[in-house]
Amino acid sequence: MLRVPPALLLLSFLAAAGAAGAAVVSPAPPAEAEAEAVVKAQLDAYNAHDLAAFVATYADDVQLFEHPATLLASGSAQLRERYAPRFRDPILHAEIAKRIVMGNVVVDHEKVTRTFPEGPGHLEAIAIYEVQGGKIAKAWLILGARVPAPAK
Repeated sequence: MLRVPPALLLLSFLAAAGAAGAAVVSPAPPAEAEAEAVVKAQLDAYNAHDLAAFVATYADDVQLFEHPATLLASGSAQLRERYAPRFRDPILHAEIAKRIVMGNVVVDHEKVTRTFPEGPGHLEAIAIYEVQGGKIAKAWLILGARVPAPAK
């Protein structure tokens, strides 16, 4: 009887599965896993309205831009000042419609519900996060049009 080493059997199976169109999924590289984890923690803090936890996901010298280059906040203090009023909004919530992670960059297509000066509504946004040293170092926002909530 022919004896085939287990490793060779596994390689044969993987090759056959690939040829049959089955996807072989490998874990995300460490930089991608770290970047995605930091951005997930940031979103969780945002949805919990936890300003301290939200700011803690950003580098002390963070830069927040309206894409491509309009500086909205520089440093933790300005970031905290920008988001503090927003976190008092009881309907504030963001959902991720699509996320792309490549290296240390995370791109989110977000659907955000919040109260605008003209009343409750939502908007879509693209957020691009650059993660360095386990913190969000830079972020760029592209904001869509405000859509008022339907009248009740």
